[in-house]
Amino acid sequence: MSDQTLGDADLLARHVGGDPDAFGEIVTRHRDRLWAVALRTLGNPDDASDALQDALLSAYRGAAGFRGNSAVTTWLHRIVVNACLDLARRRSARPTQPLLTEPGVSAPDVITDRETALAVTDALRSLPTDQSAAVVLVDIEGFSVDEAAQILGVPTGTVKSRCARARARLAQRLYDLNPNAERNDEPSQRVQSHDSPSSETEDLS
Repeated sequence: MSDQTLGDADLLARHVGGDPDAFGEIVTRHRDRLWAVALRTLGNPDDASDALQDALLSAYRGAAGFRGNSAVTTWLHRIVVNACLDLARRRSARPTQPLLTEPGVSAPDVITDRETALAVTDALRSLPTDQSAAVVLVDIEGFSVDEAAQILGVPTGTVKSRCARARARLAQRLYDLNPNAERNDEPSQRVQSHDSPSSETEDLS
């Protein structure tokens, strides 16, 4: 059976058993999504690249510790998010650069999709990293609150609270894009979806 037809857990087991190609196949399958999470969480391509490299090295070395209590992809996302949070703490004073820097001229008073993307990117960078990680996982990457809680290693109530706070901050930052819209002082909408979990008081346990 080729590596391409094996499941992630089987590939990880093969890697632990000494297969030199198995971990590379896992990385090939999931690298794009892991990169997207790192980039959106940190808001800086160089930092995201460093965090992803650290995370994959950690996963490579620590694969024997995987117990199968969650999906391999959940385990990988948790390692990546933890690497992002660690790096953000180490570089908290370092300014970030825009993710998209191509020049462009927009018609007056017209908000383009590109301008919206730039504004969302800038707004995400303005969030505390723990809130950014939560809202990226749930609202952009499409993980459930339970899955995000597993990845972040926090209670579901904490994920809901962080997402609610992040959405409130994002709504405030993005309001200028559509000032004629009715403003909601208690935003509960996802960044890219209309179906979001209700917020709860953050569980600090």
